[in-house]
Amino acid sequence: MFENLESEILIIARLLLGGAFVFAGLRNIQNRKLVASLMAARGVPQAGLALWLGIVLQVAAGALVIAGLWTAPAAAALILFLIVATPMFHNFWDHQGADRAVRINGVVSNAALGGGFLALIAHSL
Repeated sequence: MFENLESEILIIARLLLGGAFVFAGLRNIQNRKLVASLMAARGVPQAGLALWLGIVLQVAAGALVIAGLWTAPAAAALILFLIVATPMFHNFWDHQGADRAVRINGVVSNAALGGGFLALIAHSL
């Protein structure tokens, strides 16, 4: 059952990390009008186009991570996505109280995702 525990854990890690981004990308399709308006309000030029590029990146790179194909480049692309998206959607400095706490939690969660992707990259070296 646990003949190669490292390999089995790695599969689960890829499913969880990649799956989070496939899910988020698909959710962003459903919420595209709201997300595009939030992006435009944050000053993103061509917010609709930028949103679709982000969705494609989330879904494609997430699927590659899940499949274990080009894992390091896909993980690196998702780290770059996090670097861009985190301050855009988790701008805790503009909020107070519970709203600020929610956004801080988003920053911490995204940092943890980035750490997971760095671990996948290190494993593939």
